Amino acid sequence: MPKRVDHAERRTEIAKALVRVAGRRGLHAVGMRDVAAEAGVSLRLVQYYFETKEKLLLYGLQHLAERFGERVAARSRTVGDNPGPRAMIEALLMASLPTDEESRAFHLVYTSYAVLAVTDPALAAQPFIRNPDAAEDVLAGLLRQAQEADLVAPGVDVQLEAASLLAMSAGLGTSVLVNQRSPRSAVAVLEHHLNRIFQGSDQDP
Repeated sequence: MPKRVDHAERRTEIAKALVRVAGRRGLHAVGMRDVAAEAGVSLRLVQYYFETKEKLLLYGLQHLAERFGERVAARSRTVGDNPGPRAMIEALLMASLPTDEESRAFHLVYTSYAVLAVTDPALAAQPFIRNPDAAEDVLAGLLRQAQEADLVAPGVDVQLEAASLLAMSAGLGTSVLVNQRSPRSAVAVLEHHLNRIFQGSDQDP
């Protein structure tokens, strides 16, 4: 009996190969032949599943977004079954800092997608690129929860702080990639600003 092929799994493996190659060389330098070699499959097979490089890039972006969600969820689980708003904020921000090989690849490849989206309408239309407000709204909601629980100083503009934290996280991630600062230093900067926002407490009660 012929072996049954899991097409979804095969597509995911190819997407993982794309992220690995892009993490080493930058997304702009990646071709379908490079991805095929990394995945250990033929170029014809990659073309069978994705037809064009553009379709491969779009699927890779979707895969990257899903992996980011999984990283955030995994980080939040390490602090217990009912993490407070600060722990959830830290999970979201720290997941995107390039503190290990996977998060380094994530930050580099996502930044590459954002740069390509400037001149590629198809990429620019993708929700992960097109709607940065989604992450900002999540952060603002968590800060609002903290405010309602008296964990955040009175008068804090939660929407403005959410935007600031996201921008800071992105900038810190890039500074780590170019060796301007260490991952530990970047984490310390984020912790400093979270300590400023929260009422003198390093952790939620």
